[in-house]
Amino acid sequence: MSELTSNWNYPTKIWFGAGRLSELPAACREIGALRPLIVSDPYFSSLPVMGEITRALSAAGLAPAVFDKLQGNPTSRNLDDGIAAFRAGGHDAVICIGGGSALDVGKTVAFMVGQELPVWEFEDIGDYWRRAKSDGIAPIIAIPTTAGTGSEVGRATVITNDATHEKKIIFHPQMMPKIVIADPALTLGLPPDMTAWTGMDALAHNLEAYLAPSYHPMADAIAMEGIRLLQTWLPVAVMDGRNIAARAHVMAAASMGGTAFQKGLGAIHSLSHPIGSVYGTHHGRTNAVVMPYVLDFNRAAIADKIGHLALTMGLGAADAGAVDRFIEWTLVLRSQLKIPHTLKELGVKPEAFAKIAEMSVVDPTAGTNPVPLTVPISMKILEAAYEGKLTGH
Repeated sequence: MSELTSNWNYPTKIWFGAGRLSELPAACREIGALRPLIVSDPYFSSLPVMGEITRALSAAGLAPAVFDKLQGNPTSRNLDDGIAAFRAGGHDAVICIGGGSALDVGKTVAFMVGQELPVWEFEDIGDYWRRAKSDGIAPIIAIPTTAGTGSEVGRATVITNDATHEKKIIFHPQMMPKIVIADPALTLGLPPDMTAWTGMDALAHNLEAYLAPSYHPMADAIAMEGIRLLQTWLPVAVMDGRNIAARAHVMAAASMGGTAFQKGLGAIHSLSHPIGSVYGTHHGRTNAVVMPYVLDFNRAAIADKIGHLALTMGLGAADAGAVDRFIEWTLVLRSQLKIPHTLKELGVKPEAFAKIAEMSVVDPTAGTNPVPLTVPISMKILEAAYEGKLTGH
């Protein structure tokens, strides 16, 4: 695996490769952490590897503690509990270990321990982040155990407001982890369904970043390569979870999506966020379900870029049929990964469409959808996704 081991410095310091978890004490020393709070989820914290981590840190002269009171689609209550644990333990840094939920809670805890305003004052709107007090934000080490969200390389998090059940994106530049340890060996035990769902989340990030209308050719290039890696390696990782090369490439693609979507996202996410808030569905799985329907409704605005993407993926010429061929590829991939075709199969009810549509247009990701998102357009996408109706299919 030496060829899949490297140190990268974009957009932050990334120590990539199987077995790199053993370097966590060195990472703590590098950021000056003596009493790190490990933020993880109940599942990962129950695994033997968590005991190995805490013992290794203690043997290095550090005083770690573990906080794991969080859930999928993390809420403001999880955040408040994490902040209380950080302060009670007198901690000086956060080590986030887990999937997107653990990374988001851990990063937001590190940010909020230095703030006096409520977390919602730092929503990713305009320059709200400038309201924050930079002094006191704790340094962060991020260690992903799934390959999906890319939160390990991001400056934002997603937290659900317990009072309103709305997902909010919280942003501050200093939520970018100081060091990422991207060890694909940590994903070897991930079940096939979770591998598929998180991998489709990574695909949604890369795809929507590529299609976002703003000008950012560097993000476009990263996103295109992320999509290519997922096209080749995600099915392999799902079918053969012990394939460390496949796990490594999918993990790299997830970080690439998290890097690229600084350019923007779109209606896949602006619909998935409220659906997840209302129904508690897995974010990546929800992204995968709505993906082809959003592409279908965006087709007039994305034809040129999808044509170029389809050409590079070996899906035919960059012609008028490229969008249909690309949508067909997503349908085949979803079927291969055993992902539902409709929102009806996901358990979403039509009576919730109006609420979801209204929430979707104010979601921060809506602003960079290739077609301006309105409540009527969101309703049409939701209806098509519920009934499984696609142009030409």
